[in-house]
Amino acid sequence: MIVKKIYKTNNKSQLTINLPENFRSKKHVLVVLDNSVDSKDDKLELMKMASIDPLFLADMSDISKDFKDVDSEFL
Repeated sequence: MIVKKIYKTNNKSQLTINLPENFRSKKHVLVVLDNSVDSKDDKLELMKMASIDPLFLADMSDISKDFKDVDSEFL
């Protein structure tokens, strides 16, 4: 059985985890620490910011115009 749950650390150096019932009788459990949750949040925030950034939107518009005719040639 695998249980995945995201815990907030509140910038502290310790984390206390209550084991689910199925794990309480086990002698060993594997704990994996993965900070990719923060990087995903950071990436999502950057994408949200890009969606309203005038320079990014202008670049996307230019690229769309450049490929508009190419796309219609293959239809």
